[in-house]
Amino acid sequence: MTTRVTTDQGVRFRNLESRRGLGWAVYRFIREWPLIPLAILVLFLVFAIFADVISGYDSTGNDPDPDRTASQLHDRLAPPMWYPEGSSAHLLGADALGRDIMTRIMHGTRISLMFVGIVLSAGAVAGTSLGLISGWYGGVVDEVIQRAIELLIALPFILVALVVVIVWSQSLQLIIILLVIFSWGGFARQVRAETLQLRNMDYVSLARVAGASTPRLLSRHVFPGVINTVMVLISLNVGGLIITESILSYLGVGIPPPTPAWGVMVNDGKNYLTDAPWISLFPALAITLTVMAFNFLGDWLRDRFDPRLRQLI
Repeated sequence: MTTRVTTDQGVRFRNLESRRGLGWAVYRFIREWPLIPLAILVLFLVFAIFADVISGYDSTGNDPDPDRTASQLHDRLAPPMWYPEGSSAHLLGADALGRDIMTRIMHGTRISLMFVGIVLSAGAVAGTSLGLISGWYGGVVDEVIQRAIELLIALPFILVALVVVIVWSQSLQLIIILLVIFSWGGFARQVRAETLQLRNMDYVSLARVAGASTPRLLSRHVFPGVINTVMVLISLNVGGLIITESILSYLGVGIPPPTPAWGVMVNDGKNYLTDAPWISLFPALAITLTVMAFNFLGDWLRDRFDPRLRQLI
């Protein structure tokens, strides 16, 4: 009797799904795959790769041609094209030096993605390696690594960055090194927790009994079990790094001008919020969209790869 009721319910559900038609299938597809975040990220990736091709404007304001420089200054504070005084020459307007906002956002995308890619690659490799070592060996090694992580967590990063920049001077390389030093701790802690569980699994014990060396055990049997966690952490940390870089640039200790970083652009427009709000608005919107897209993508990866959090759509 129970089997028949279950079968009837399944038939009715399939009939209901078929009646809903194409709209329901599209809705389920959009819910199952992160199409909107991926579309946003692909758009910004295209901007980063083809910025020089899409726009012919100079992004830094250091054009050696005096005629082009004079023309650029003539367009200072030009409004976006939908304003009554705006034109298609500057789709998103121009800043106080006449530099095209859309051009600077596209070049800023290149800077931000390069910045985040270097920091996360180095931080993920260092954090994953130290997390595997900490979780596998334990003892004194584990204590030293965990105390180092707690020390980094206790230090206020913004204050450290301000002091370091005052002592050494502002540069992109210096900010990247600082962020790499402060970014590996989260990876190490999460990987350590996963390694503590995996090292006691039966297949790892059997490989150890079979004579596998420690490097082989970590690389062939433990690391594949933590790689999904590392990928999710990378996607979730991208947004935080972009915001951190923007905050540092806004405070004047991040990427030095005239490099078109998003935080620098927001800082450039802070004195024109009443007369020309587009100078800060559009870079801030680019930061918001990118961070939200990476966060949604990270949530999707976490739900996809973690069976404890996988959602039934």
